[in-house]
Amino acid sequence: MNNNQPDWGHIAEKFDLWLPHIAPVGEALLNALNAQSGDTILDVASGTGEPALSLARRMGNTIRIIGTDAAEGMVNVAQKKVLNEKLSHIQFQHMAAEALNFPDAAFDKIMCRFGVMLFEDSLQGLKQMQRVLKPGGRFAIAVWSTPETMPTLRWAYQVFQNRIPTDKYPPLHKVTSLGSPGILDNMLQQAGFSRYTLRPITFNYHFPSFDDYWNVVEQSDILKMQYDVLPEHQRNIIRSEIASLAHAFTGKNGLIIPHEFLLAEGTK
Repeated sequence: MNNNQPDWGHIAEKFDLWLPHIAPVGEALLNALNAQSGDTILDVASGTGEPALSLARRMGNTIRIIGTDAAEGMVNVAQKKVLNEKLSHIQFQHMAAEALNFPDAAFDKIMCRFGVMLFEDSLQGLKQMQRVLKPGGRFAIAVWSTPETMPTLRWAYQVFQNRIPTDKYPPLHKVTSLGSPGILDNMLQQAGFSRYTLRPITFNYHFPSFDDYWNVVEQSDILKMQYDVLPEHQRNIIRSEIASLAHAFTGKNGLIIPHEFLLAEGTK
């Protein structure tokens, strides 16, 4: 794992605080995937279970879903939801995308939300996804776009810059590493995908106020790594500086922050 990413296993119990805000991305993936009765579906890097769980709830036992994630803590949280809801047609497994332990052509559909750019080896992960997808099967992948279109992470990078060691900076460049024109397109082709479309989609984070946004940031521990190496007396400064950057996005309807992702969808 890239050493300036959050400790996904550690924050797994708190990550669900973000799920309502990235839900539109999951909906875009599910629309693109167009699951049908009888499908066997793989959700790669499914974190605490989305969007796989949403699909499982909607379609019931007419489909079978397996979700995988490289962070065992995330898998444990997702599997608890399966047990609590008594869902018999979905399961989650601890598994790196670069080494999917499934036979060739095992799945009718594959999706991945905000995972590919965080893989240890993004190309190898895509090759594995291509390998386990059936000929004619559909796939849908979402990655974050460019740094300019991801304000919240850009703010964090800006305010922590020059305050903490460079290897602890918020992972702006890793998270947006596939967002520039041509990069994901080229990687998909190298992985063996040839029939697909790729387009940018904008959605909004919407909070009643900056305080509500900052509560989610702090409660989710998404910046824990940066805070842990920051002198205590500078923490209020960080909050104030990010509040200043967010001010331009605040209006009568609250704090509305546009973000952009790239959606790749197609068939094998």
